[in-house]
Amino acid sequence: MYNLSDITTIKAILKKNGFSFSKALGQNFIIDPTVCPQMAEAAIPDAGYGVLEIGPGIGVLTKELAKRSKHVVAIELDDRLPPILQETLKDFDNIKIIQGDALKLDLNQLIKEEFPNEKLVICANLPYYITSPLIMKLLEENLSAEAIVVMVQKEAADRLCADVGTRQAGAVTVAVNYYAKAEKLFFVPKTAFLPSPKVDSEVIKLTLTNDNKKDIEDEAKFFQMVQTAFTKRRKTISNSLCIPPVTKEQLTQALNDLNIPGTARIEELTMQNLKDIYNRIFA
Repeated sequence: MYNLSDITTIKAILKKNGFSFSKALGQNFIIDPTVCPQMAEAAIPDAGYGVLEIGPGIGVLTKELAKRSKHVVAIELDDRLPPILQETLKDFDNIKIIQGDALKLDLNQLIKEEFPNEKLVICANLPYYITSPLIMKLLEENLSAEAIVVMVQKEAADRLCADVGTRQAGAVTVAVNYYAKAEKLFFVPKTAFLPSPKVDSEVIKLTLTNDNKKDIEDEAKFFQMVQTAFTKRRKTISNSLCIPPVTKEQLTQALNDLNIPGTARIEELTMQNLKDIYNRIFA
């Protein structure tokens, strides 16, 4: 079995297959042997779970997931990597590699086909450039998974796991908190990767929940309100939430009725504040 955390082994495998890292795809392979076992333990509650992995690279995390779960289906964008994965993961019979773009695939259909009636978690070491789009896709498509465990840039982890109503919060923070309970698990330094990126990372866990869905009838309209307001985050909500056809007078009256000061800024509003404003004005 290959030691996929060993730099010499990794370089030999890549050289043998004529592989070079793609900056465009944000490729950084994990070489710290402690990281992937921790991620796998955090992601998989017991051996009865299936795992959907996104971006397996050369299989260092895939291997740890396969050791602990019923089976793993891994989606890899780079068409140069599946042949390498066939070699590095040849000792496992519970792994399936799918070459494709996770941002474009019908993940609900894939899960229905690959994990029928199974408990499921999603795990990924995400390239920084697709962090927000992919996490939003995973959340918005209401996939039948219990949790998402991902490694992201530390700055992104701070934003994704921030409390709604704090200075670090943004529109993506509201979205994450709407669909899930977010928590930071552990820090990963840039030295844990080959090649080493310029920034540190963090592993986070999003435990999916339906708690907020019962309060919002039209999610698309709710997030349109949130997104519009956060593009004007320096303005007070009496201005940033004045979104046609809502008039300034209607907004002022609604905020007064809800005991929310119009001088507040969007980043100061809690999730309950946002839901109340939406249902009072925009629903």
